[in-house]
Amino acid sequence: MADLHRSEQELALVALANRVLPGGGFGNLASDIVIAEGRGGRVRDVSGNEYVDFLLGSGPMFIGHAHPDVVAAVQAQIPKGVTFFANNEAGIRLAAAIVDAVPCAEQVRFTSTGTEADTYAMRVARAFRKRDKILKFEGGFHGMSEYGLQSMAPKRPGNFPQAAPDSPGIPRSVAGDMLIAPFNDPDMAASIIREHRDELAGVIVEPFQRLIPPKPGFLQALRAVTTECGIPLIFDEIVTGFRFAYGGAQEYYGVIPDICTLGKIVAGGFPLAAVTGRADIMRHFDRGQVGDDVLPQIGTLSGNPVASVAGLATLEVLRRPGTYEAVFATGRRLMDGLAGMIAAAGLPAQVIGEPVLFDVIFATGDVADYRATLRQDADALRRFNRSVRSSGVLKGDTKCYVSTVHTDADVEHALAAFQAAVDAEVAFRRQGISL
Repeated sequence: MADLHRSEQELALVALANRVLPGGGFGNLASDIVIAEGRGGRVRDVSGNEYVDFLLGSGPMFIGHAHPDVVAAVQAQIPKGVTFFANNEAGIRLAAAIVDAVPCAEQVRFTSTGTEADTYAMRVARAFRKRDKILKFEGGFHGMSEYGLQSMAPKRPGNFPQAAPDSPGIPRSVAGDMLIAPFNDPDMAASIIREHRDELAGVIVEPFQRLIPPKPGFLQALRAVTTECGIPLIFDEIVTGFRFAYGGAQEYYGVIPDICTLGKIVAGGFPLAAVTGRADIMRHFDRGQVGDDVLPQIGTLSGNPVASVAGLATLEVLRRPGTYEAVFATGRRLMDGLAGMIAAAGLPAQVIGEPVLFDVIFATGDVADYRATLRQDADALRRFNRSVRSSGVLKGDTKCYVSTVHTDADVEHALAAFQAAVDAEVAFRRQGISL
């Protein structure tokens, strides 16, 4: 594989970004790369380097970049208008498609971002229960709100169920309205929920937390105890919705929440997300149903018609027979290939996740919760990521997203890049060679 080169144009853009953007970027991927275009399962940077793309825009591009059906739908809508701040046919039909697809969905409210959706999901649970506290799981990511950033990535985890803010600028008082439990520990979660049942408005969880699958019975136990206590269970399916199955993680794992949030795939890469759930909970968004107890939810771009037609086109592609079987098969080839390389090399590492979303973690033993991930050799992961990038594979710091359009050639390219990274790590450990 050829070494990557950096053109003067890209270096100039990086320099400009360092001048006008804090940290030289948008707060997302490392700012040393400037993407120019994407097609299918690959992207190209401004210097002309091409990458097999397992970043996928942090997940939305599940059916690939510039999918012709999505492009055609968007091009047909734009001449008709790009936003109205009023009902439009595409938004209504996308809401109906969500209700048809997602087991818990009876009604839908649109937002523009996953952060908004998660924030409103917690808020509507509070309105429904007339309680203030929300229980979340340590290490769970629920957007960038003050509530979502409680104990998301604590450097020094404390005692459960005490929350700790992960960011400056968050009022200390917010921690008092959040309770924290360990992921994949059903007994402790049930104990905290029962102890605080009279204070809790809801329980929010990523059914697949970052890269960590739920242990058998964990989600079922959450469903049972929240039902017992009359507390809404919220699934944050911003990542897993329409990815693990057409009905999301709740279909994949067979556990139906009361509320869920959707984003990323549901709008085909455009800025749209959603809160959905039981009608008796969602009615709190409707003044006609609850009068002055209405929960205001206003967004200039909510239900945007361009995002909605992109979402409808994406969902139509995903409904085609064999789509999920094929993408899972692609992911299994990648996971099994990488796991075999790690085992053959004798590295203290493992591959975790599901075939559509996985990564290597440089730690041994059971990785079942956030605290277990702290055992990871973070420097080794950084070396691995640098190596695969130099071989023409783009991925996030801790995730590989697989698309429906990654080809056999993409898989072979990626496996060769993984092997080169594994070999380089073995050499580093044996000889202290710096990458």
